[in-house]
Amino acid sequence: MQIRDLLAVLESVAPPHLQESYDNAGLIVGDPGTEARGVLFCLDSTENVVEEAVRKGCNLVVAHHPIVFRGLKRLNGANYVERTVMQAIRQGVAIYAIHTNLDNVYHRGVNARIAEKLGLVQTRILAPKPGAPDTGAGLLGELPAPVTEMEFLLAVKHHFHAGCIRHTAFCNKPVKRVAVCGGSGSFLLPDALRAGADVFLSSDFKYHEFFDAEGKLVIADIGHFESEQFTIELLYEIIREKFPTFALHCTEVNTNPVHYL
Repeated sequence: MQIRDLLAVLESVAPPHLQESYDNAGLIVGDPGTEARGVLFCLDSTENVVEEAVRKGCNLVVAHHPIVFRGLKRLNGANYVERTVMQAIRQGVAIYAIHTNLDNVYHRGVNARIAEKLGLVQTRILAPKPGAPDTGAGLLGELPAPVTEMEFLLAVKHHFHAGCIRHTAFCNKPVKRVAVCGGSGSFLLPDALRAGADVFLSSDFKYHEFFDAEGKLVIADIGHFESEQFTIELLYEIIREKFPTFALHCTEVNTNPVHYL
C-alpha cells in the first residue's frame, strides 16, 4: 500500500478543496508513491514527533496543523519549522496536514468530535457555506438537559483536561444551546450570538474580543490545543476503519506549547 492510498481515505472525509484559501493542507513533505510502513497521528508535527515516528517504524505523519504555513524561503535549521522539515526529509518521513478542510466538514469533522465529547444533540453547522448546509465553520447543538453555567464549565474543564478556562461573566441563565469551534474561533462570535447560543466554546480570544459577548452569552476559551486534541483520535479512527490491521499510532508527545502555572 502506498502513502497516496492512506491519504485518499482522509480526503474522502475532508476533501482538499474545502480548505480555506490561506491554508496549506495536504502532503507537505514526501512522495505519495512511497510504500507506507506505518502512520503516526498528531496535532502538530514537530521534531519530537518525527523522532517518535522513526522509533515506531512509521514513515507517514498525519497532523492537523500544517508544519509549513507561511512558506519557507530557505532551509538551514534556523527555527523548529525548518528543522522539522529537514529531519523528516533525512529520515524519509512524509508529513501530511488535514487542517481547515477537516474543520469545515460536518460529519466526522473537528467540531463534530467536540460536540460528541460535550454530549450535544441536534447539531448543525454554525456558519454554513452558501448552498452547502453540511459544510462550514463551527457547530451548534443542544445539551440533553439544561445545566448551570458553572456546572457546564467545570464539566468542560474536566473532559478537555483544560489547565484553565478564560471566560466572560456569567449571564445567570441555564446553558442549553452551545456553539463550538475548534482552534481560533473568535470570528464566529457574531454567528453564535445570532444563533442564540448560551455558551460559545473555542480558543484564542483576544482581550477586547471578550467585550463583544455583550453579556448575551458566555465565551469559554479553553485553549487551542485543548479544543482540538481529540482530532488525533478522530484521524486514527478514520484510517483504522478502512485499514484495521495496518500499523497506526497516536502520538505520545504532548505538543501543546502553552503551560499553566
